[in-house]
Amino acid sequence: MTFLSQTLARVKPSPTVAVTQLAAELKAQGRDVIGLGAGEPDFDTPAHIRAAGIAAIEAGKTRYTAPDGIAELKQAICAKFARENGLNYVPAQISVSTGGKQVLYNAFMATLNAGDEVIIPAPYWVSYPDMVKLGQGTPVIVEGKPELGYRITPEMLEAAITPRTKWFLFNSPSNPTGAGYSRAELKALTDVLMRHPHVWVMSDDMYEHLAYDGFEFCTPAQVEPGLYDRTLTCNGVSKAYAMTGWRIGYAGGPEPLIAAMRKIQSQSTTNPCSISQWAAVEALNGPQAFLAEWRAVFQRRRDLVVAALNAVPGLTCPVPEGAFYVYPSIAGLLGKTTPEGRRIDSDEEFATALLEEAGVAVVFGAAFGLSPNFRISYATSDTVLEEACGRIAAFCATLR
Repeated sequence: MTFLSQTLARVKPSPTVAVTQLAAELKAQGRDVIGLGAGEPDFDTPAHIRAAGIAAIEAGKTRYTAPDGIAELKQAICAKFARENGLNYVPAQISVSTGGKQVLYNAFMATLNAGDEVIIPAPYWVSYPDMVKLGQGTPVIVEGKPELGYRITPEMLEAAITPRTKWFLFNSPSNPTGAGYSRAELKALTDVLMRHPHVWVMSDDMYEHLAYDGFEFCTPAQVEPGLYDRTLTCNGVSKAYAMTGWRIGYAGGPEPLIAAMRKIQSQSTTNPCSISQWAAVEALNGPQAFLAEWRAVFQRRRDLVVAALNAVPGLTCPVPEGAFYVYPSIAGLLGKTTPEGRRIDSDEEFATALLEEAGVAVVFGAAFGLSPNFRISYATSDTVLEEACGRIAAFCATLR
């Protein structure tokens, strides 16, 4: 349709959203479907945070706020960065948006010009490349192979940098693999970036509080203070605090960049939901003990899923350091055929057959930039995970 923008042709709909929606539609039709596509904790938002939202409604805090966040939330974010990350920001360096995705989107819209390059390690969150394309930029994909633990090396980063590189987009623990970079591994990457002062760093820290087996989270500007003036440190309350629907993301960075992002937001969504902002204040300032309790539950679920999938001939599932995803390889199943006569030549074909023949919805690996894999979100109950893994095992056993 020629009426539509040519920019739209550069992007595709989010595969994770599409899989979740398809699973919901099939359930509504009466199909027995287990959805493992959505990256969303199954816990309720903690009671004290819900109460803060209700109190905000009762107090009439339901009007417009400053475009990029109320002062109280910006102060809470500054305190969080100082307390947990050793990063000192003032409120003028803080941006609050309608979810973590809008933080990244605003930054790209505010900085990218045609021909600018953004280095993105793969596997990557599905929205990264498309947001870059919407900003007229060019995604430069650097593949973190399975033998590297789905991480990239300093040499790979160095080789990807050109005079046109504007951003290096970093995510640890990662969506979709759960892979995390140790402090030493991250320092090796920041050493490269210190040699290229024209490259800025966008660090997506959304899974900061979901790290297992003693893995210690760290963020680039924390590891290398020399990058502080060209780093946007991004986070949010969605994953750690089970507040996906509240839609609050935030970032800390240089004042000129934050001001530019504020200008973008003032002409798009304006302020995030006022009620959600007050709930986020309580999330960041209030009790934090439940985070460790939830983390223990997620680690148990991770171990359950990893063990079950590794017991399936043809599947190989690494043990992730964090987040709530696993990213098993189906390399051992390629070329096989289902009882329905479908030949499995790609991870997308595997995911389609798994949904239609076994009723399990997963996201195929090509959506994340590295195949042949699929992503499972284990942010659901043990009972559901056991049933889903049983169905996956039974489906794989039928392939010939």
